[in-house]
Amino acid sequence: MTLDLGPDPADAPPLRWGILAAGGIARKFAADIPQHTASAVVAVGSRSRERAEEFATANGVARAHGSYEDLVADPEVEAVYVASPHSEHRDHALLAIEAGKHVLVEKSFTRNAAEAREVLDAARERGVFAMEAMWSRFLPHMVALRQTIASGAIGDVVTLVASHGQPIAHVPRMARPELAGGALLDLGIYPVAFAFDVLGEPSSVHATGWLTDAGVDATLAITFGYERAVAQLSTTMLARTHNVAEIAGTAGRITVAETYYAPTSFTVHPTDGEPWTVAPEVTGGFQFQAAEVARRVHAGELESPVRPWAEIIGTQVAMDEIRRQVGMVLPGE
Repeated sequence: MTLDLGPDPADAPPLRWGILAAGGIARKFAADIPQHTASAVVAVGSRSRERAEEFATANGVARAHGSYEDLVADPEVEAVYVASPHSEHRDHALLAIEAGKHVLVEKSFTRNAAEAREVLDAARERGVFAMEAMWSRFLPHMVALRQTIASGAIGDVVTLVASHGQPIAHVPRMARPELAGGALLDLGIYPVAFAFDVLGEPSSVHATGWLTDAGVDATLAITFGYERAVAQLSTTMLARTHNVAEIAGTAGRITVAETYYAPTSFTVHPTDGEPWTVAPEVTGGFQFQAAEVARRVHAGELESPVRPWAEIIGTQVAMDEIRRQVGMVLPGE
């Protein structure tokens, strides 16, 4: 089977990026975009000028701003990558949108569906592009995986299994409900989004798990129901799981290697026939989503059909229901 691995990020039109919040994930963005695309990271903003200047120096960014307001007001910045904690995504996305900037907001997009709708409504009204930074959706192996399933290589999908566990409960923000901590919004978003990618929005959601003494989810088991399929998902911030995924269909199955949400490979196991593997060579990873933003912005579009607004909201609705079932309420909700 000949598979299209998606457009080359280097061929996307240029876009001038500003990074909002100078944390660890922002460093990867600052490295991948100038190295693999025609775009540039021209500015970084932090609540601390010293922190912004340190980030700019370490990552080759031209300008450092000591406030988020100054970052979004920078006339050289066309698009803002929001890399702050989940609890701040709504406010920071709205800040950038009000300034007329396109936004790529780290996952999870917001704390809940109501906040997601507010951000997307603002983007529509202001006429700017907005998307969740679900980098997995744009990686070559995922582009090829969707084609493989659509081709009927494994028949009709009937089950999907995916987990994401990392031992990061010791990280301070993970323990704090006021920062929207817990496993689901940080780690569980990956298996949840993977199920949405392969099977779409579920017709039923069932969840069980337990909360820490601080009231954030530590470990969850989730079942999504569909008309003729089921997805079994899990997440934990207490242990590293295998972090692989399997999709089984009426004519075979696909195993997506560790780590399925990052650049990796998958193997197709037909019921009748020999297994075959797709293993794209990828350096970096964040450039694919950034290139998608640049293409859509230059086309005058407000959303991406690969991760559309309706699906961003649908994912948040599902996670709201998961949290409701396990009794996790965040401050201010």
